[in-house]
Amino acid sequence: MGLEVHCQLTSLRSKLLCPCRADYRGCAPNENVCPVCAGLPGSLPRLNGGAVRAAAMISMALGCEVPGTVAFFRKNYFYPDLPKNFQVTQLDAYGPTCIGGPGAVELGGRRIRISRVQLEEDPGRIIYEGEGGHRVALVDYNRAGTPLVEIVTEPDFGGPREVREFAAMLSGLVENLGVADPGLEGAMRADANVSVEGGGGMVEIKNVGSFRDLERAVRFEVTRQEALVSRGMAVARETRNWDEGRRVTTPSRSKEEAPDYRYLLEGDIPWVRMDAGALDRLRAGMPEDVGSKRRRYEAMGVPAQVAGVLSSDRFYSGLFEGAQTGAN
Repeated sequence: MGLEVHCQLTSLRSKLLCPCRADYRGCAPNENVCPVCAGLPGSLPRLNGGAVRAAAMISMALGCEVPGTVAFFRKNYFYPDLPKNFQVTQLDAYGPTCIGGPGAVELGGRRIRISRVQLEEDPGRIIYEGEGGHRVALVDYNRAGTPLVEIVTEPDFGGPREVREFAAMLSGLVENLGVADPGLEGAMRADANVSVEGGGGMVEIKNVGSFRDLERAVRFEVTRQEALVSRGMAVARETRNWDEGRRVTTPSRSKEEAPDYRYLLEGDIPWVRMDAGALDRLRAGMPEDVGSKRRRYEAMGVPAQVAGVLSSDRFYSGLFEGAQTGAN
């Protein structure tokens, strides 16, 4: 089992490629849209430098190498919430050109490898209203173009519980860096890739929005696949959705392969040179990482469980540090 975690860079004021507000929450439907994020003909993108810096910080915090040059690509697919019919994302097509990769983090004594970190734009949202035959799908493009970082892991997890623990660790990491608030609705979502020995096909569970449901979805999917294998049945390679109410995964569509997306180099965004000196200054300005902070608190005599809570919450960590400064 592996993860693809999508984290919005909620600290930014504007979208990835246009000046529209990055914070679309509270807007009237389709209010926070301009010709660029609506994909109108003739509109040209302008890359948000703050998004590049924030994504580089996440990459460095995950132990990933940031390449000297990064590039952007068009990922082509049709979906109602994708106004341009392609998503601006990243791909290691000409050597390492994603904002980060490969890297690794420690999780409870297990080494979780990070395949890559990608900077991309979020699509819009589909909102379903009504019941039965009167149910309709409405599209809100306010979210389209919101800066997003995708963290892709290798299949290194030993079980559903570790998947949940990794997502929680990642939430604390981006919050500690000050680049995102994972507590906002839709700010952090995950796709889980699950396959069991003898099954034959990998299943992707799309867009799970909470740590608890992520663990439940992976646990159910492992059980479902093991039941199929025990009966001598093959596991179909497909994309499935998590039904939170029934606590089951349901079929969505057949699983796409990379060639299905017809990746093309994004010609309207120049390649970005990542200056080594600028990266060094960015790294020097990053806050102390959560793991180091937890070990320092424990060395001060704070119980391990309390140290874990303090170090992973930026607000309470700040209160604790302030109290220590006042006491001295």
